Amino acid sequence: MNKSFSLCYCVFFFLFFFSMFNFFVMIYFIMNNMIIFMEWELVSFNSMSIVFSILLDWMSLMFMVFVSLISSSVIYYSKSYMSSEMNLNRFIILVLLFIMSMIMLIISPNIISILLGWDGLGLVSYCLVIYYQNLKSYNAGMLTALSNRIGDVFILMVISWMMNYGSWNYIFYLNFMYNDYCMSMVSLMIIIAAMTKSAQIPFSSWLPAAMAAPTPVSALVHSSTLVTAGVYLLIRFNMLLINTFFLKILLVMSGLTMFMAGISANYEFDLKKIIALSTLSQLGLMMSILSMGLSDMAFYHLLTHAMFKALLFMCAGVIIHMLNDNQDIRFMGGLSLYIPLTSLCMNISNLALCGIPFLAGFYSKDLILEMVMMSNLNLMIFYLYYMSTGLTMFYTIRLMMYLMVNDYNLLCIYNLYDEDYVMLKSMFMLLFMSVIVGSFLMWMIFSYPYMIYLSLNLKLMVFYVSFLGMILGYLVSNMKINSLNKFMNTYDLSLFMCMMWFMPNLSTYGVSYYFLNFGQKMIKNLDMGWSELYSGQGMVKIVKNYSIINSYIQLNNLKIYLFSFIMWMMFIFFLLLIN
Repeated sequence: MNKSFSLCYCVFFFLFFFSMFNFFVMIYFIMNNMIIFMEWELVSFNSMSIVFSILLDWMSLMFMVFVSLISSSVIYYSKSYMSSEMNLNRFIILVLLFIMSMIMLIISPNIISILLGWDGLGLVSYCLVIYYQNLKSYNAGMLTALSNRIGDVFILMVISWMMNYGSWNYIFYLNFMYNDYCMSMVSLMIIIAAMTKSAQIPFSSWLPAAMAAPTPVSALVHSSTLVTAGVYLLIRFNMLLINTFFLKILLVMSGLTMFMAGISANYEFDLKKIIALSTLSQLGLMMSILSMGLSDMAFYHLLTHAMFKALLFMCAGVIIHMLNDNQDIRFMGGLSLYIPLTSLCMNISNLALCGIPFLAGFYSKDLILEMVMMSNLNLMIFYLYYMSTGLTMFYTIRLMMYLMVNDYNLLCIYNLYDEDYVMLKSMFMLLFMSVIVGSFLMWMIFSYPYMIYLSLNLKLMVFYVSFLGMILGYLVSNMKINSLNKFMNTYDLSLFMCMMWFMPNLSTYGVSYYFLNFGQKMIKNLDMGWSELYSGQGMVKIVKNYSIINSYIQLNNLKIYLFSFIMWMMFIFFLLLIN
């Protein structure tokens, strides 16, 4: 155990100082408007050269700061959360591989090295999702790996299409090749790959299933690594995608993802799944603003969201730990009386998710929604944005009511305490960032302020929908009000919403059931049926029957021998009579 703890501390200090170093380098890059592009030639054979390239600009450095800071907090948190784990070293190394894959993806200007990071994320995420090794986690791991595999295949196809240009360093020709037919094909494949990794409809079902992983892994996956890889890829390729038809389809799909996740979260009672669905909703928001061409704003929301979402998962992990691994929010309640510091972190991260003014989420969400109102979009997209914002408030207030305000609702008394200082220290680091990071990034990313002119009602529209969502969340979580609860819990409606519009069924049973059923019938009727009857088993049966008769005759039975002797004598006598 001591070796594991020392590895924990080493990895934590390394990632933390790496984050700080990157932070100062990033400040220098922003002040001097610098970009560094490095390239090493690994193999040169005839006219073919295999190179390894690195792109360092303010965006990749800033993302690395956030990834390493959140990762250091998560690893420090894991020291306590996974303390009873026998193979803690293995867990830390897997998480480190996961972080390295993400950093590889961030600094790559080359589609092949992007594939290495992209595939590394998919492979290590599978290992982490099946970490607890039971049937549920195996199923979730296969769903996660196979959904992400679709994106890997599309990246491979992008590599083959880019052979037309003689180089896989896409940054060199994005600006002036976007009218080319090959580039339009590449853009379609990049969008589909990003949709699989960032779990947009119809690839959404793997994201809540990935909750089978340990909670520190969930905090890492849902904040700054796996699910944000698709968004980051689209940000890098944004120059290529502007004004393509595929972005309009992405806008509708991401808007529907945002809406569907918001509704499903209101019908869910599993604490981790509610937070996972809130991630899905925020990913829909990032993808939709990206498909409107505002890549810097999507990046801004990605970074602010990373901080409070990691904190939210860490708080959920503490609560699940303290309640004896119970995740159902109906058995919780009144936690703020027993674990005040964890409740403080939970509430602030929840409010940041809602977009309460002057917390991290407010700056990015408010800016995005106001830019949506300034844009030339139809009413459907407008309603999807604002209803999803209201639904975010709805499920957040519902969660807070169930956890903090409602009566203490446990089946029996558990040992509730708030003294795990290792977890609390890692959470307080992210709590500080969740409060200040919105305004801080606003100064860093945008060199000039967006000027937004709106009428008073449109300006206050965000507050209207948030207030409405808050009231509905209170009413639904308050057990005394039955009429709304009865409507919310009608069986067919709640089943449809809980199952994410039946998407898990469609992407698992819908894809595999008929093939498996057909295969079973083929095995039963052909392999174990006709082909057995007329080949192997049939021939064996005939030979076996003959051999049984033969062996019966040859059993040295005296009566049979006497009988056969008499038969032979009678036969010979009969022949003699004829002659």
